[in-house]
Amino acid sequence: MLIIPAIDLKEGQCVRLQQGRKDAVTVYSGNPSATAKRWESCGAKVLHVVDLDGAFTGSQKNYARILEIRRAVKMIIEVGGGIRDISTVDKLISAGIDRVIIGTSAIEDAAFVTDACRNFPGKICIGIDAKDGKVAVKGWEEVSSIEARELAKRVEMIGVAGIIYTDISRDGMLTGPNLPALEDMVNTVNIPVIASGGIANMEDIRNLLKIKDLWGAITGKAIYSGSLDLKEAIKLATTQ
Repeated sequence: MLIIPAIDLKEGQCVRLQQGRKDAVTVYSGNPSATAKRWESCGAKVLHVVDLDGAFTGSQKNYARILEIRRAVKMIIEVGGGIRDISTVDKLISAGIDRVIIGTSAIEDAAFVTDACRNFPGKICIGIDAKDGKVAVKGWEEVSSIEARELAKRVEMIGVAGIIYTDISRDGMLTGPNLPALEDMVNTVNIPVIASGGIANMEDIRNLLKIKDLWGAITGKAIYSGSLDLKEAIKLATTQ
């Protein structure tokens, strides 16, 4: 299982939101590329970057910062937040971003997701953000009536490369991941599933390692607050 550090961008800064709320912001750094280098030096192979302004507005606002991060590190970089048309996907992949994460549009525009998978095979992931098993959209401000499992099966058939599954109620809370929901998601599809939300400490990493075939786990607040040592977590995950 890969341990994947997260960089959430808001107004050019590296921040964390609590449960995705715009009004619950903690700023960790004004230099996201330096933060990316720090995580790479801990042994991270993949970096998860989210344009939070893009997630809330529907169009990317932190593109310049994303380019700076790309130039600063050799890690595989996946980017999400505000990616709702094929030109944005093209722009990011042309700039050297390895994987693009589509969220809200996976529900609202199936044709766009299909086109993206066809044009950029192996480079499109879907972010499924769930609350009580239902998919949340538009920066988590709305909860749809669609079941997370149903959407996962649908996008797997379209040809996405993987799923990032986030339990909103756990995100930024350091209360531990929703293990039953993650296990269910891994068993629902045959493509890689990455866990996101709730990781607080090494015990959570140990619990996630028990989920057979879980491909990766994203950690944000825990590594910024110091409750999880990224280097140690990577060491544990690679020796299992």
